[in-house]
Amino acid sequence: MEWKVWVGDSNEPTHLPGLPQVSLQYQAGDSFYHLCGGSLIHPNWVMTAGHCISPEYSYRVVLGEYNLTEVEGPEQQILINPEDIVVHTCWDPSCLICGNDIALIKLSRPAVLNDKVQLACLPPSGELLANYHPCYITGWGMIYTGGPMPDVLQQALLPVVDYAHCSQPDWWGMAVREKMVCAGGDIKAGCNGDSGGPLSCPAADGRWYVHGVTSFVSILGCNTPQKPTVFTRVSAFIPWIGR
Repeated sequence: MEWKVWVGDSNEPTHLPGLPQVSLQYQAGDSFYHLCGGSLIHPNWVMTAGHCISPEYSYRVVLGEYNLTEVEGPEQQILINPEDIVVHTCWDPSCLICGNDIALIKLSRPAVLNDKVQLACLPPSGELLANYHPCYITGWGMIYTGGPMPDVLQQALLPVVDYAHCSQPDWWGMAVREKMVCAGGDIKAGCNGDSGGPLSCPAADGRWYVHGVTSFVSILGCNTPQKPTVFTRVSAFIPWIGR
């Protein structure tokens, strides 16, 4: 299988180097269903959003996933022990905009790394990206507000909107915090089902770094102008991740 990531409903495939995307799935009956995205940051650890985690669910992660409805060969399905999920202690499920929307999941067995299953690069602690820095969101979320959930992994270019702009009153205002990063804000955005997945950004060293964990969009809709997708800023949590 050739590794491709589709851009929205485009017919032009592109490639995102070093893709660490995983599918976090919950169990219902005898089956598992996609719930959120995540990033493989270590052979034993996945990073996702805190709001993706609920004590009501049993989970597994699928590495090397592309088409959710087909078994294509590279997939690695790994069950998760509930006691191996670490949600940030300051995450408040009743206050999404309060931040700290991040969680780590220890895998029950190590991931086998190959050309389809790779580790995410994490940015230096405290690093901030410039306004308009090109980044990509990836996931299996809705293609548009209220739209279908795709079977095939999607990607979209979302340029960074820096804090000075994103926190302006006619943008997100006080709803966005300094430990978040905004990206997009026009016709392309994250949507339901993309939560927890990576915001991947190229750097001068030629590598891709996961700068964001998909957190929330506007209640007005996923593609609302001047309401870019909001991510947990990974560089603000490097010390916590490294513990």
